[in-house]
Amino acid sequence: MQISEVQALCAKIKENMEKVIVGKSDRIELVLAALLAKGHVLLEDVPGTGKTVLAKSLAKSIDTDFKRIQFTPDLLPSDLIGINYFNQKEQEFVFRKGALFTNILLADEINRATPRTQSSLLESMEEKQITVDGVTYVLEQPFFVIATENPVETQGTFPLPEAQLDRFLIQLSMGYTDKAESVRILEKFVNEVPAANLESVCTREQLLDMQDSIRQVTIHPDLAAYSVDIVEKTRQAETVQLGVSPRGNLALLKAAQALAAIRGRDFVTPDDIKTLAEPVLGHRILLRGSSRNRSTQISDLIAGILEEVEVPTENFRR
Repeated sequence: MQISEVQALCAKIKENMEKVIVGKSDRIELVLAALLAKGHVLLEDVPGTGKTVLAKSLAKSIDTDFKRIQFTPDLLPSDLIGINYFNQKEQEFVFRKGALFTNILLADEINRATPRTQSSLLESMEEKQITVDGVTYVLEQPFFVIATENPVETQGTFPLPEAQLDRFLIQLSMGYTDKAESVRILEKFVNEVPAANLESVCTREQLLDMQDSIRQVTIHPDLAAYSVDIVEKTRQAETVQLGVSPRGNLALLKAAQALAAIRGRDFVTPDDIKTLAEPVLGHRILLRGSSRNRSTQISDLIAGILEEVEVPTENFRR
């Protein structure tokens, strides 16, 4: 598939999602970038900002299997990965698949599940496979997880550990809509059910082709060095206890390739990396001490790094 075809198909998906998602064009673009880069998305925001609607509208726009699972303290790992049970009729053990056997999974309020249940996602998100009782099951592609969590209500929750956060390519906050957008939402949906009438505009095969096609996007050596400079600065900052790992650096470039393709280019530019720096790197940084204003501190830190690091000025085409 050519990059122009990727751009056109992503534009159709985006347009379809915007029938029910108002004023979040940039968020939709970043979620599509994560999908094309074969990553996963963590949506962190207060209730009612459209996290679940975004996930459902994406799933409906693409003709693939979709499952939603509500994470609760009593959710078991076997509910996600599956379990071997003894079939009395057949007189043998049979494997019953869990919720992870799908293409797009909405993990709602992921931080309400226990660490043991959260950890059952690790293998599937990184290696696209599941191991049960010593037997490995390869997940059907694509496999894409959209997880949501409420950062304000912390009672009865289990914060995601660094290893789990690192599995997410992008972390986003939906944010509130402005007055004009809020009025549009009321006019559009006060008497309708969002996403109820959405139809798919992309097949599973087309999505897989798009994921393969972003490999055509060129990353100039100077831009690779630019991304390394940004990542190294996160490790050197005095307020940072743990900076971004090499895997985070690789995630930044993969997401940049996908974003460039969505925007119709076969080469990455510094603007692609700047756009993705906070959503890709922010949740991989561990600050010293504890702060209620973590998101603001991270945002200011990355903004300062982008100002400090010299931007390459080469011709980034092939």
